[in-house]
Amino acid sequence: MTVAQLIAELAKLPGEAVVLVDSGDGLSLVGGFDFVSAAGPGAPAEVILLPNMEE
Repeated sequence: MTVAQLIAELAKLPGEAVVLVDSGDGLSLVGGFDFVSAAGPGAPAEVILLPNMEE
């Protein structure tokens, strides 16, 4: 999924809904994200969603 696709899907949802990520051990609130620039020819830039560590 690209950032544009994610934004389009999120735009369809209520603005007050919380965003969760499956962390393998259950669900966690998304606390932030990291952006990783493209690392070479043909490699895409990446967005990594980070769980909220204060739960």
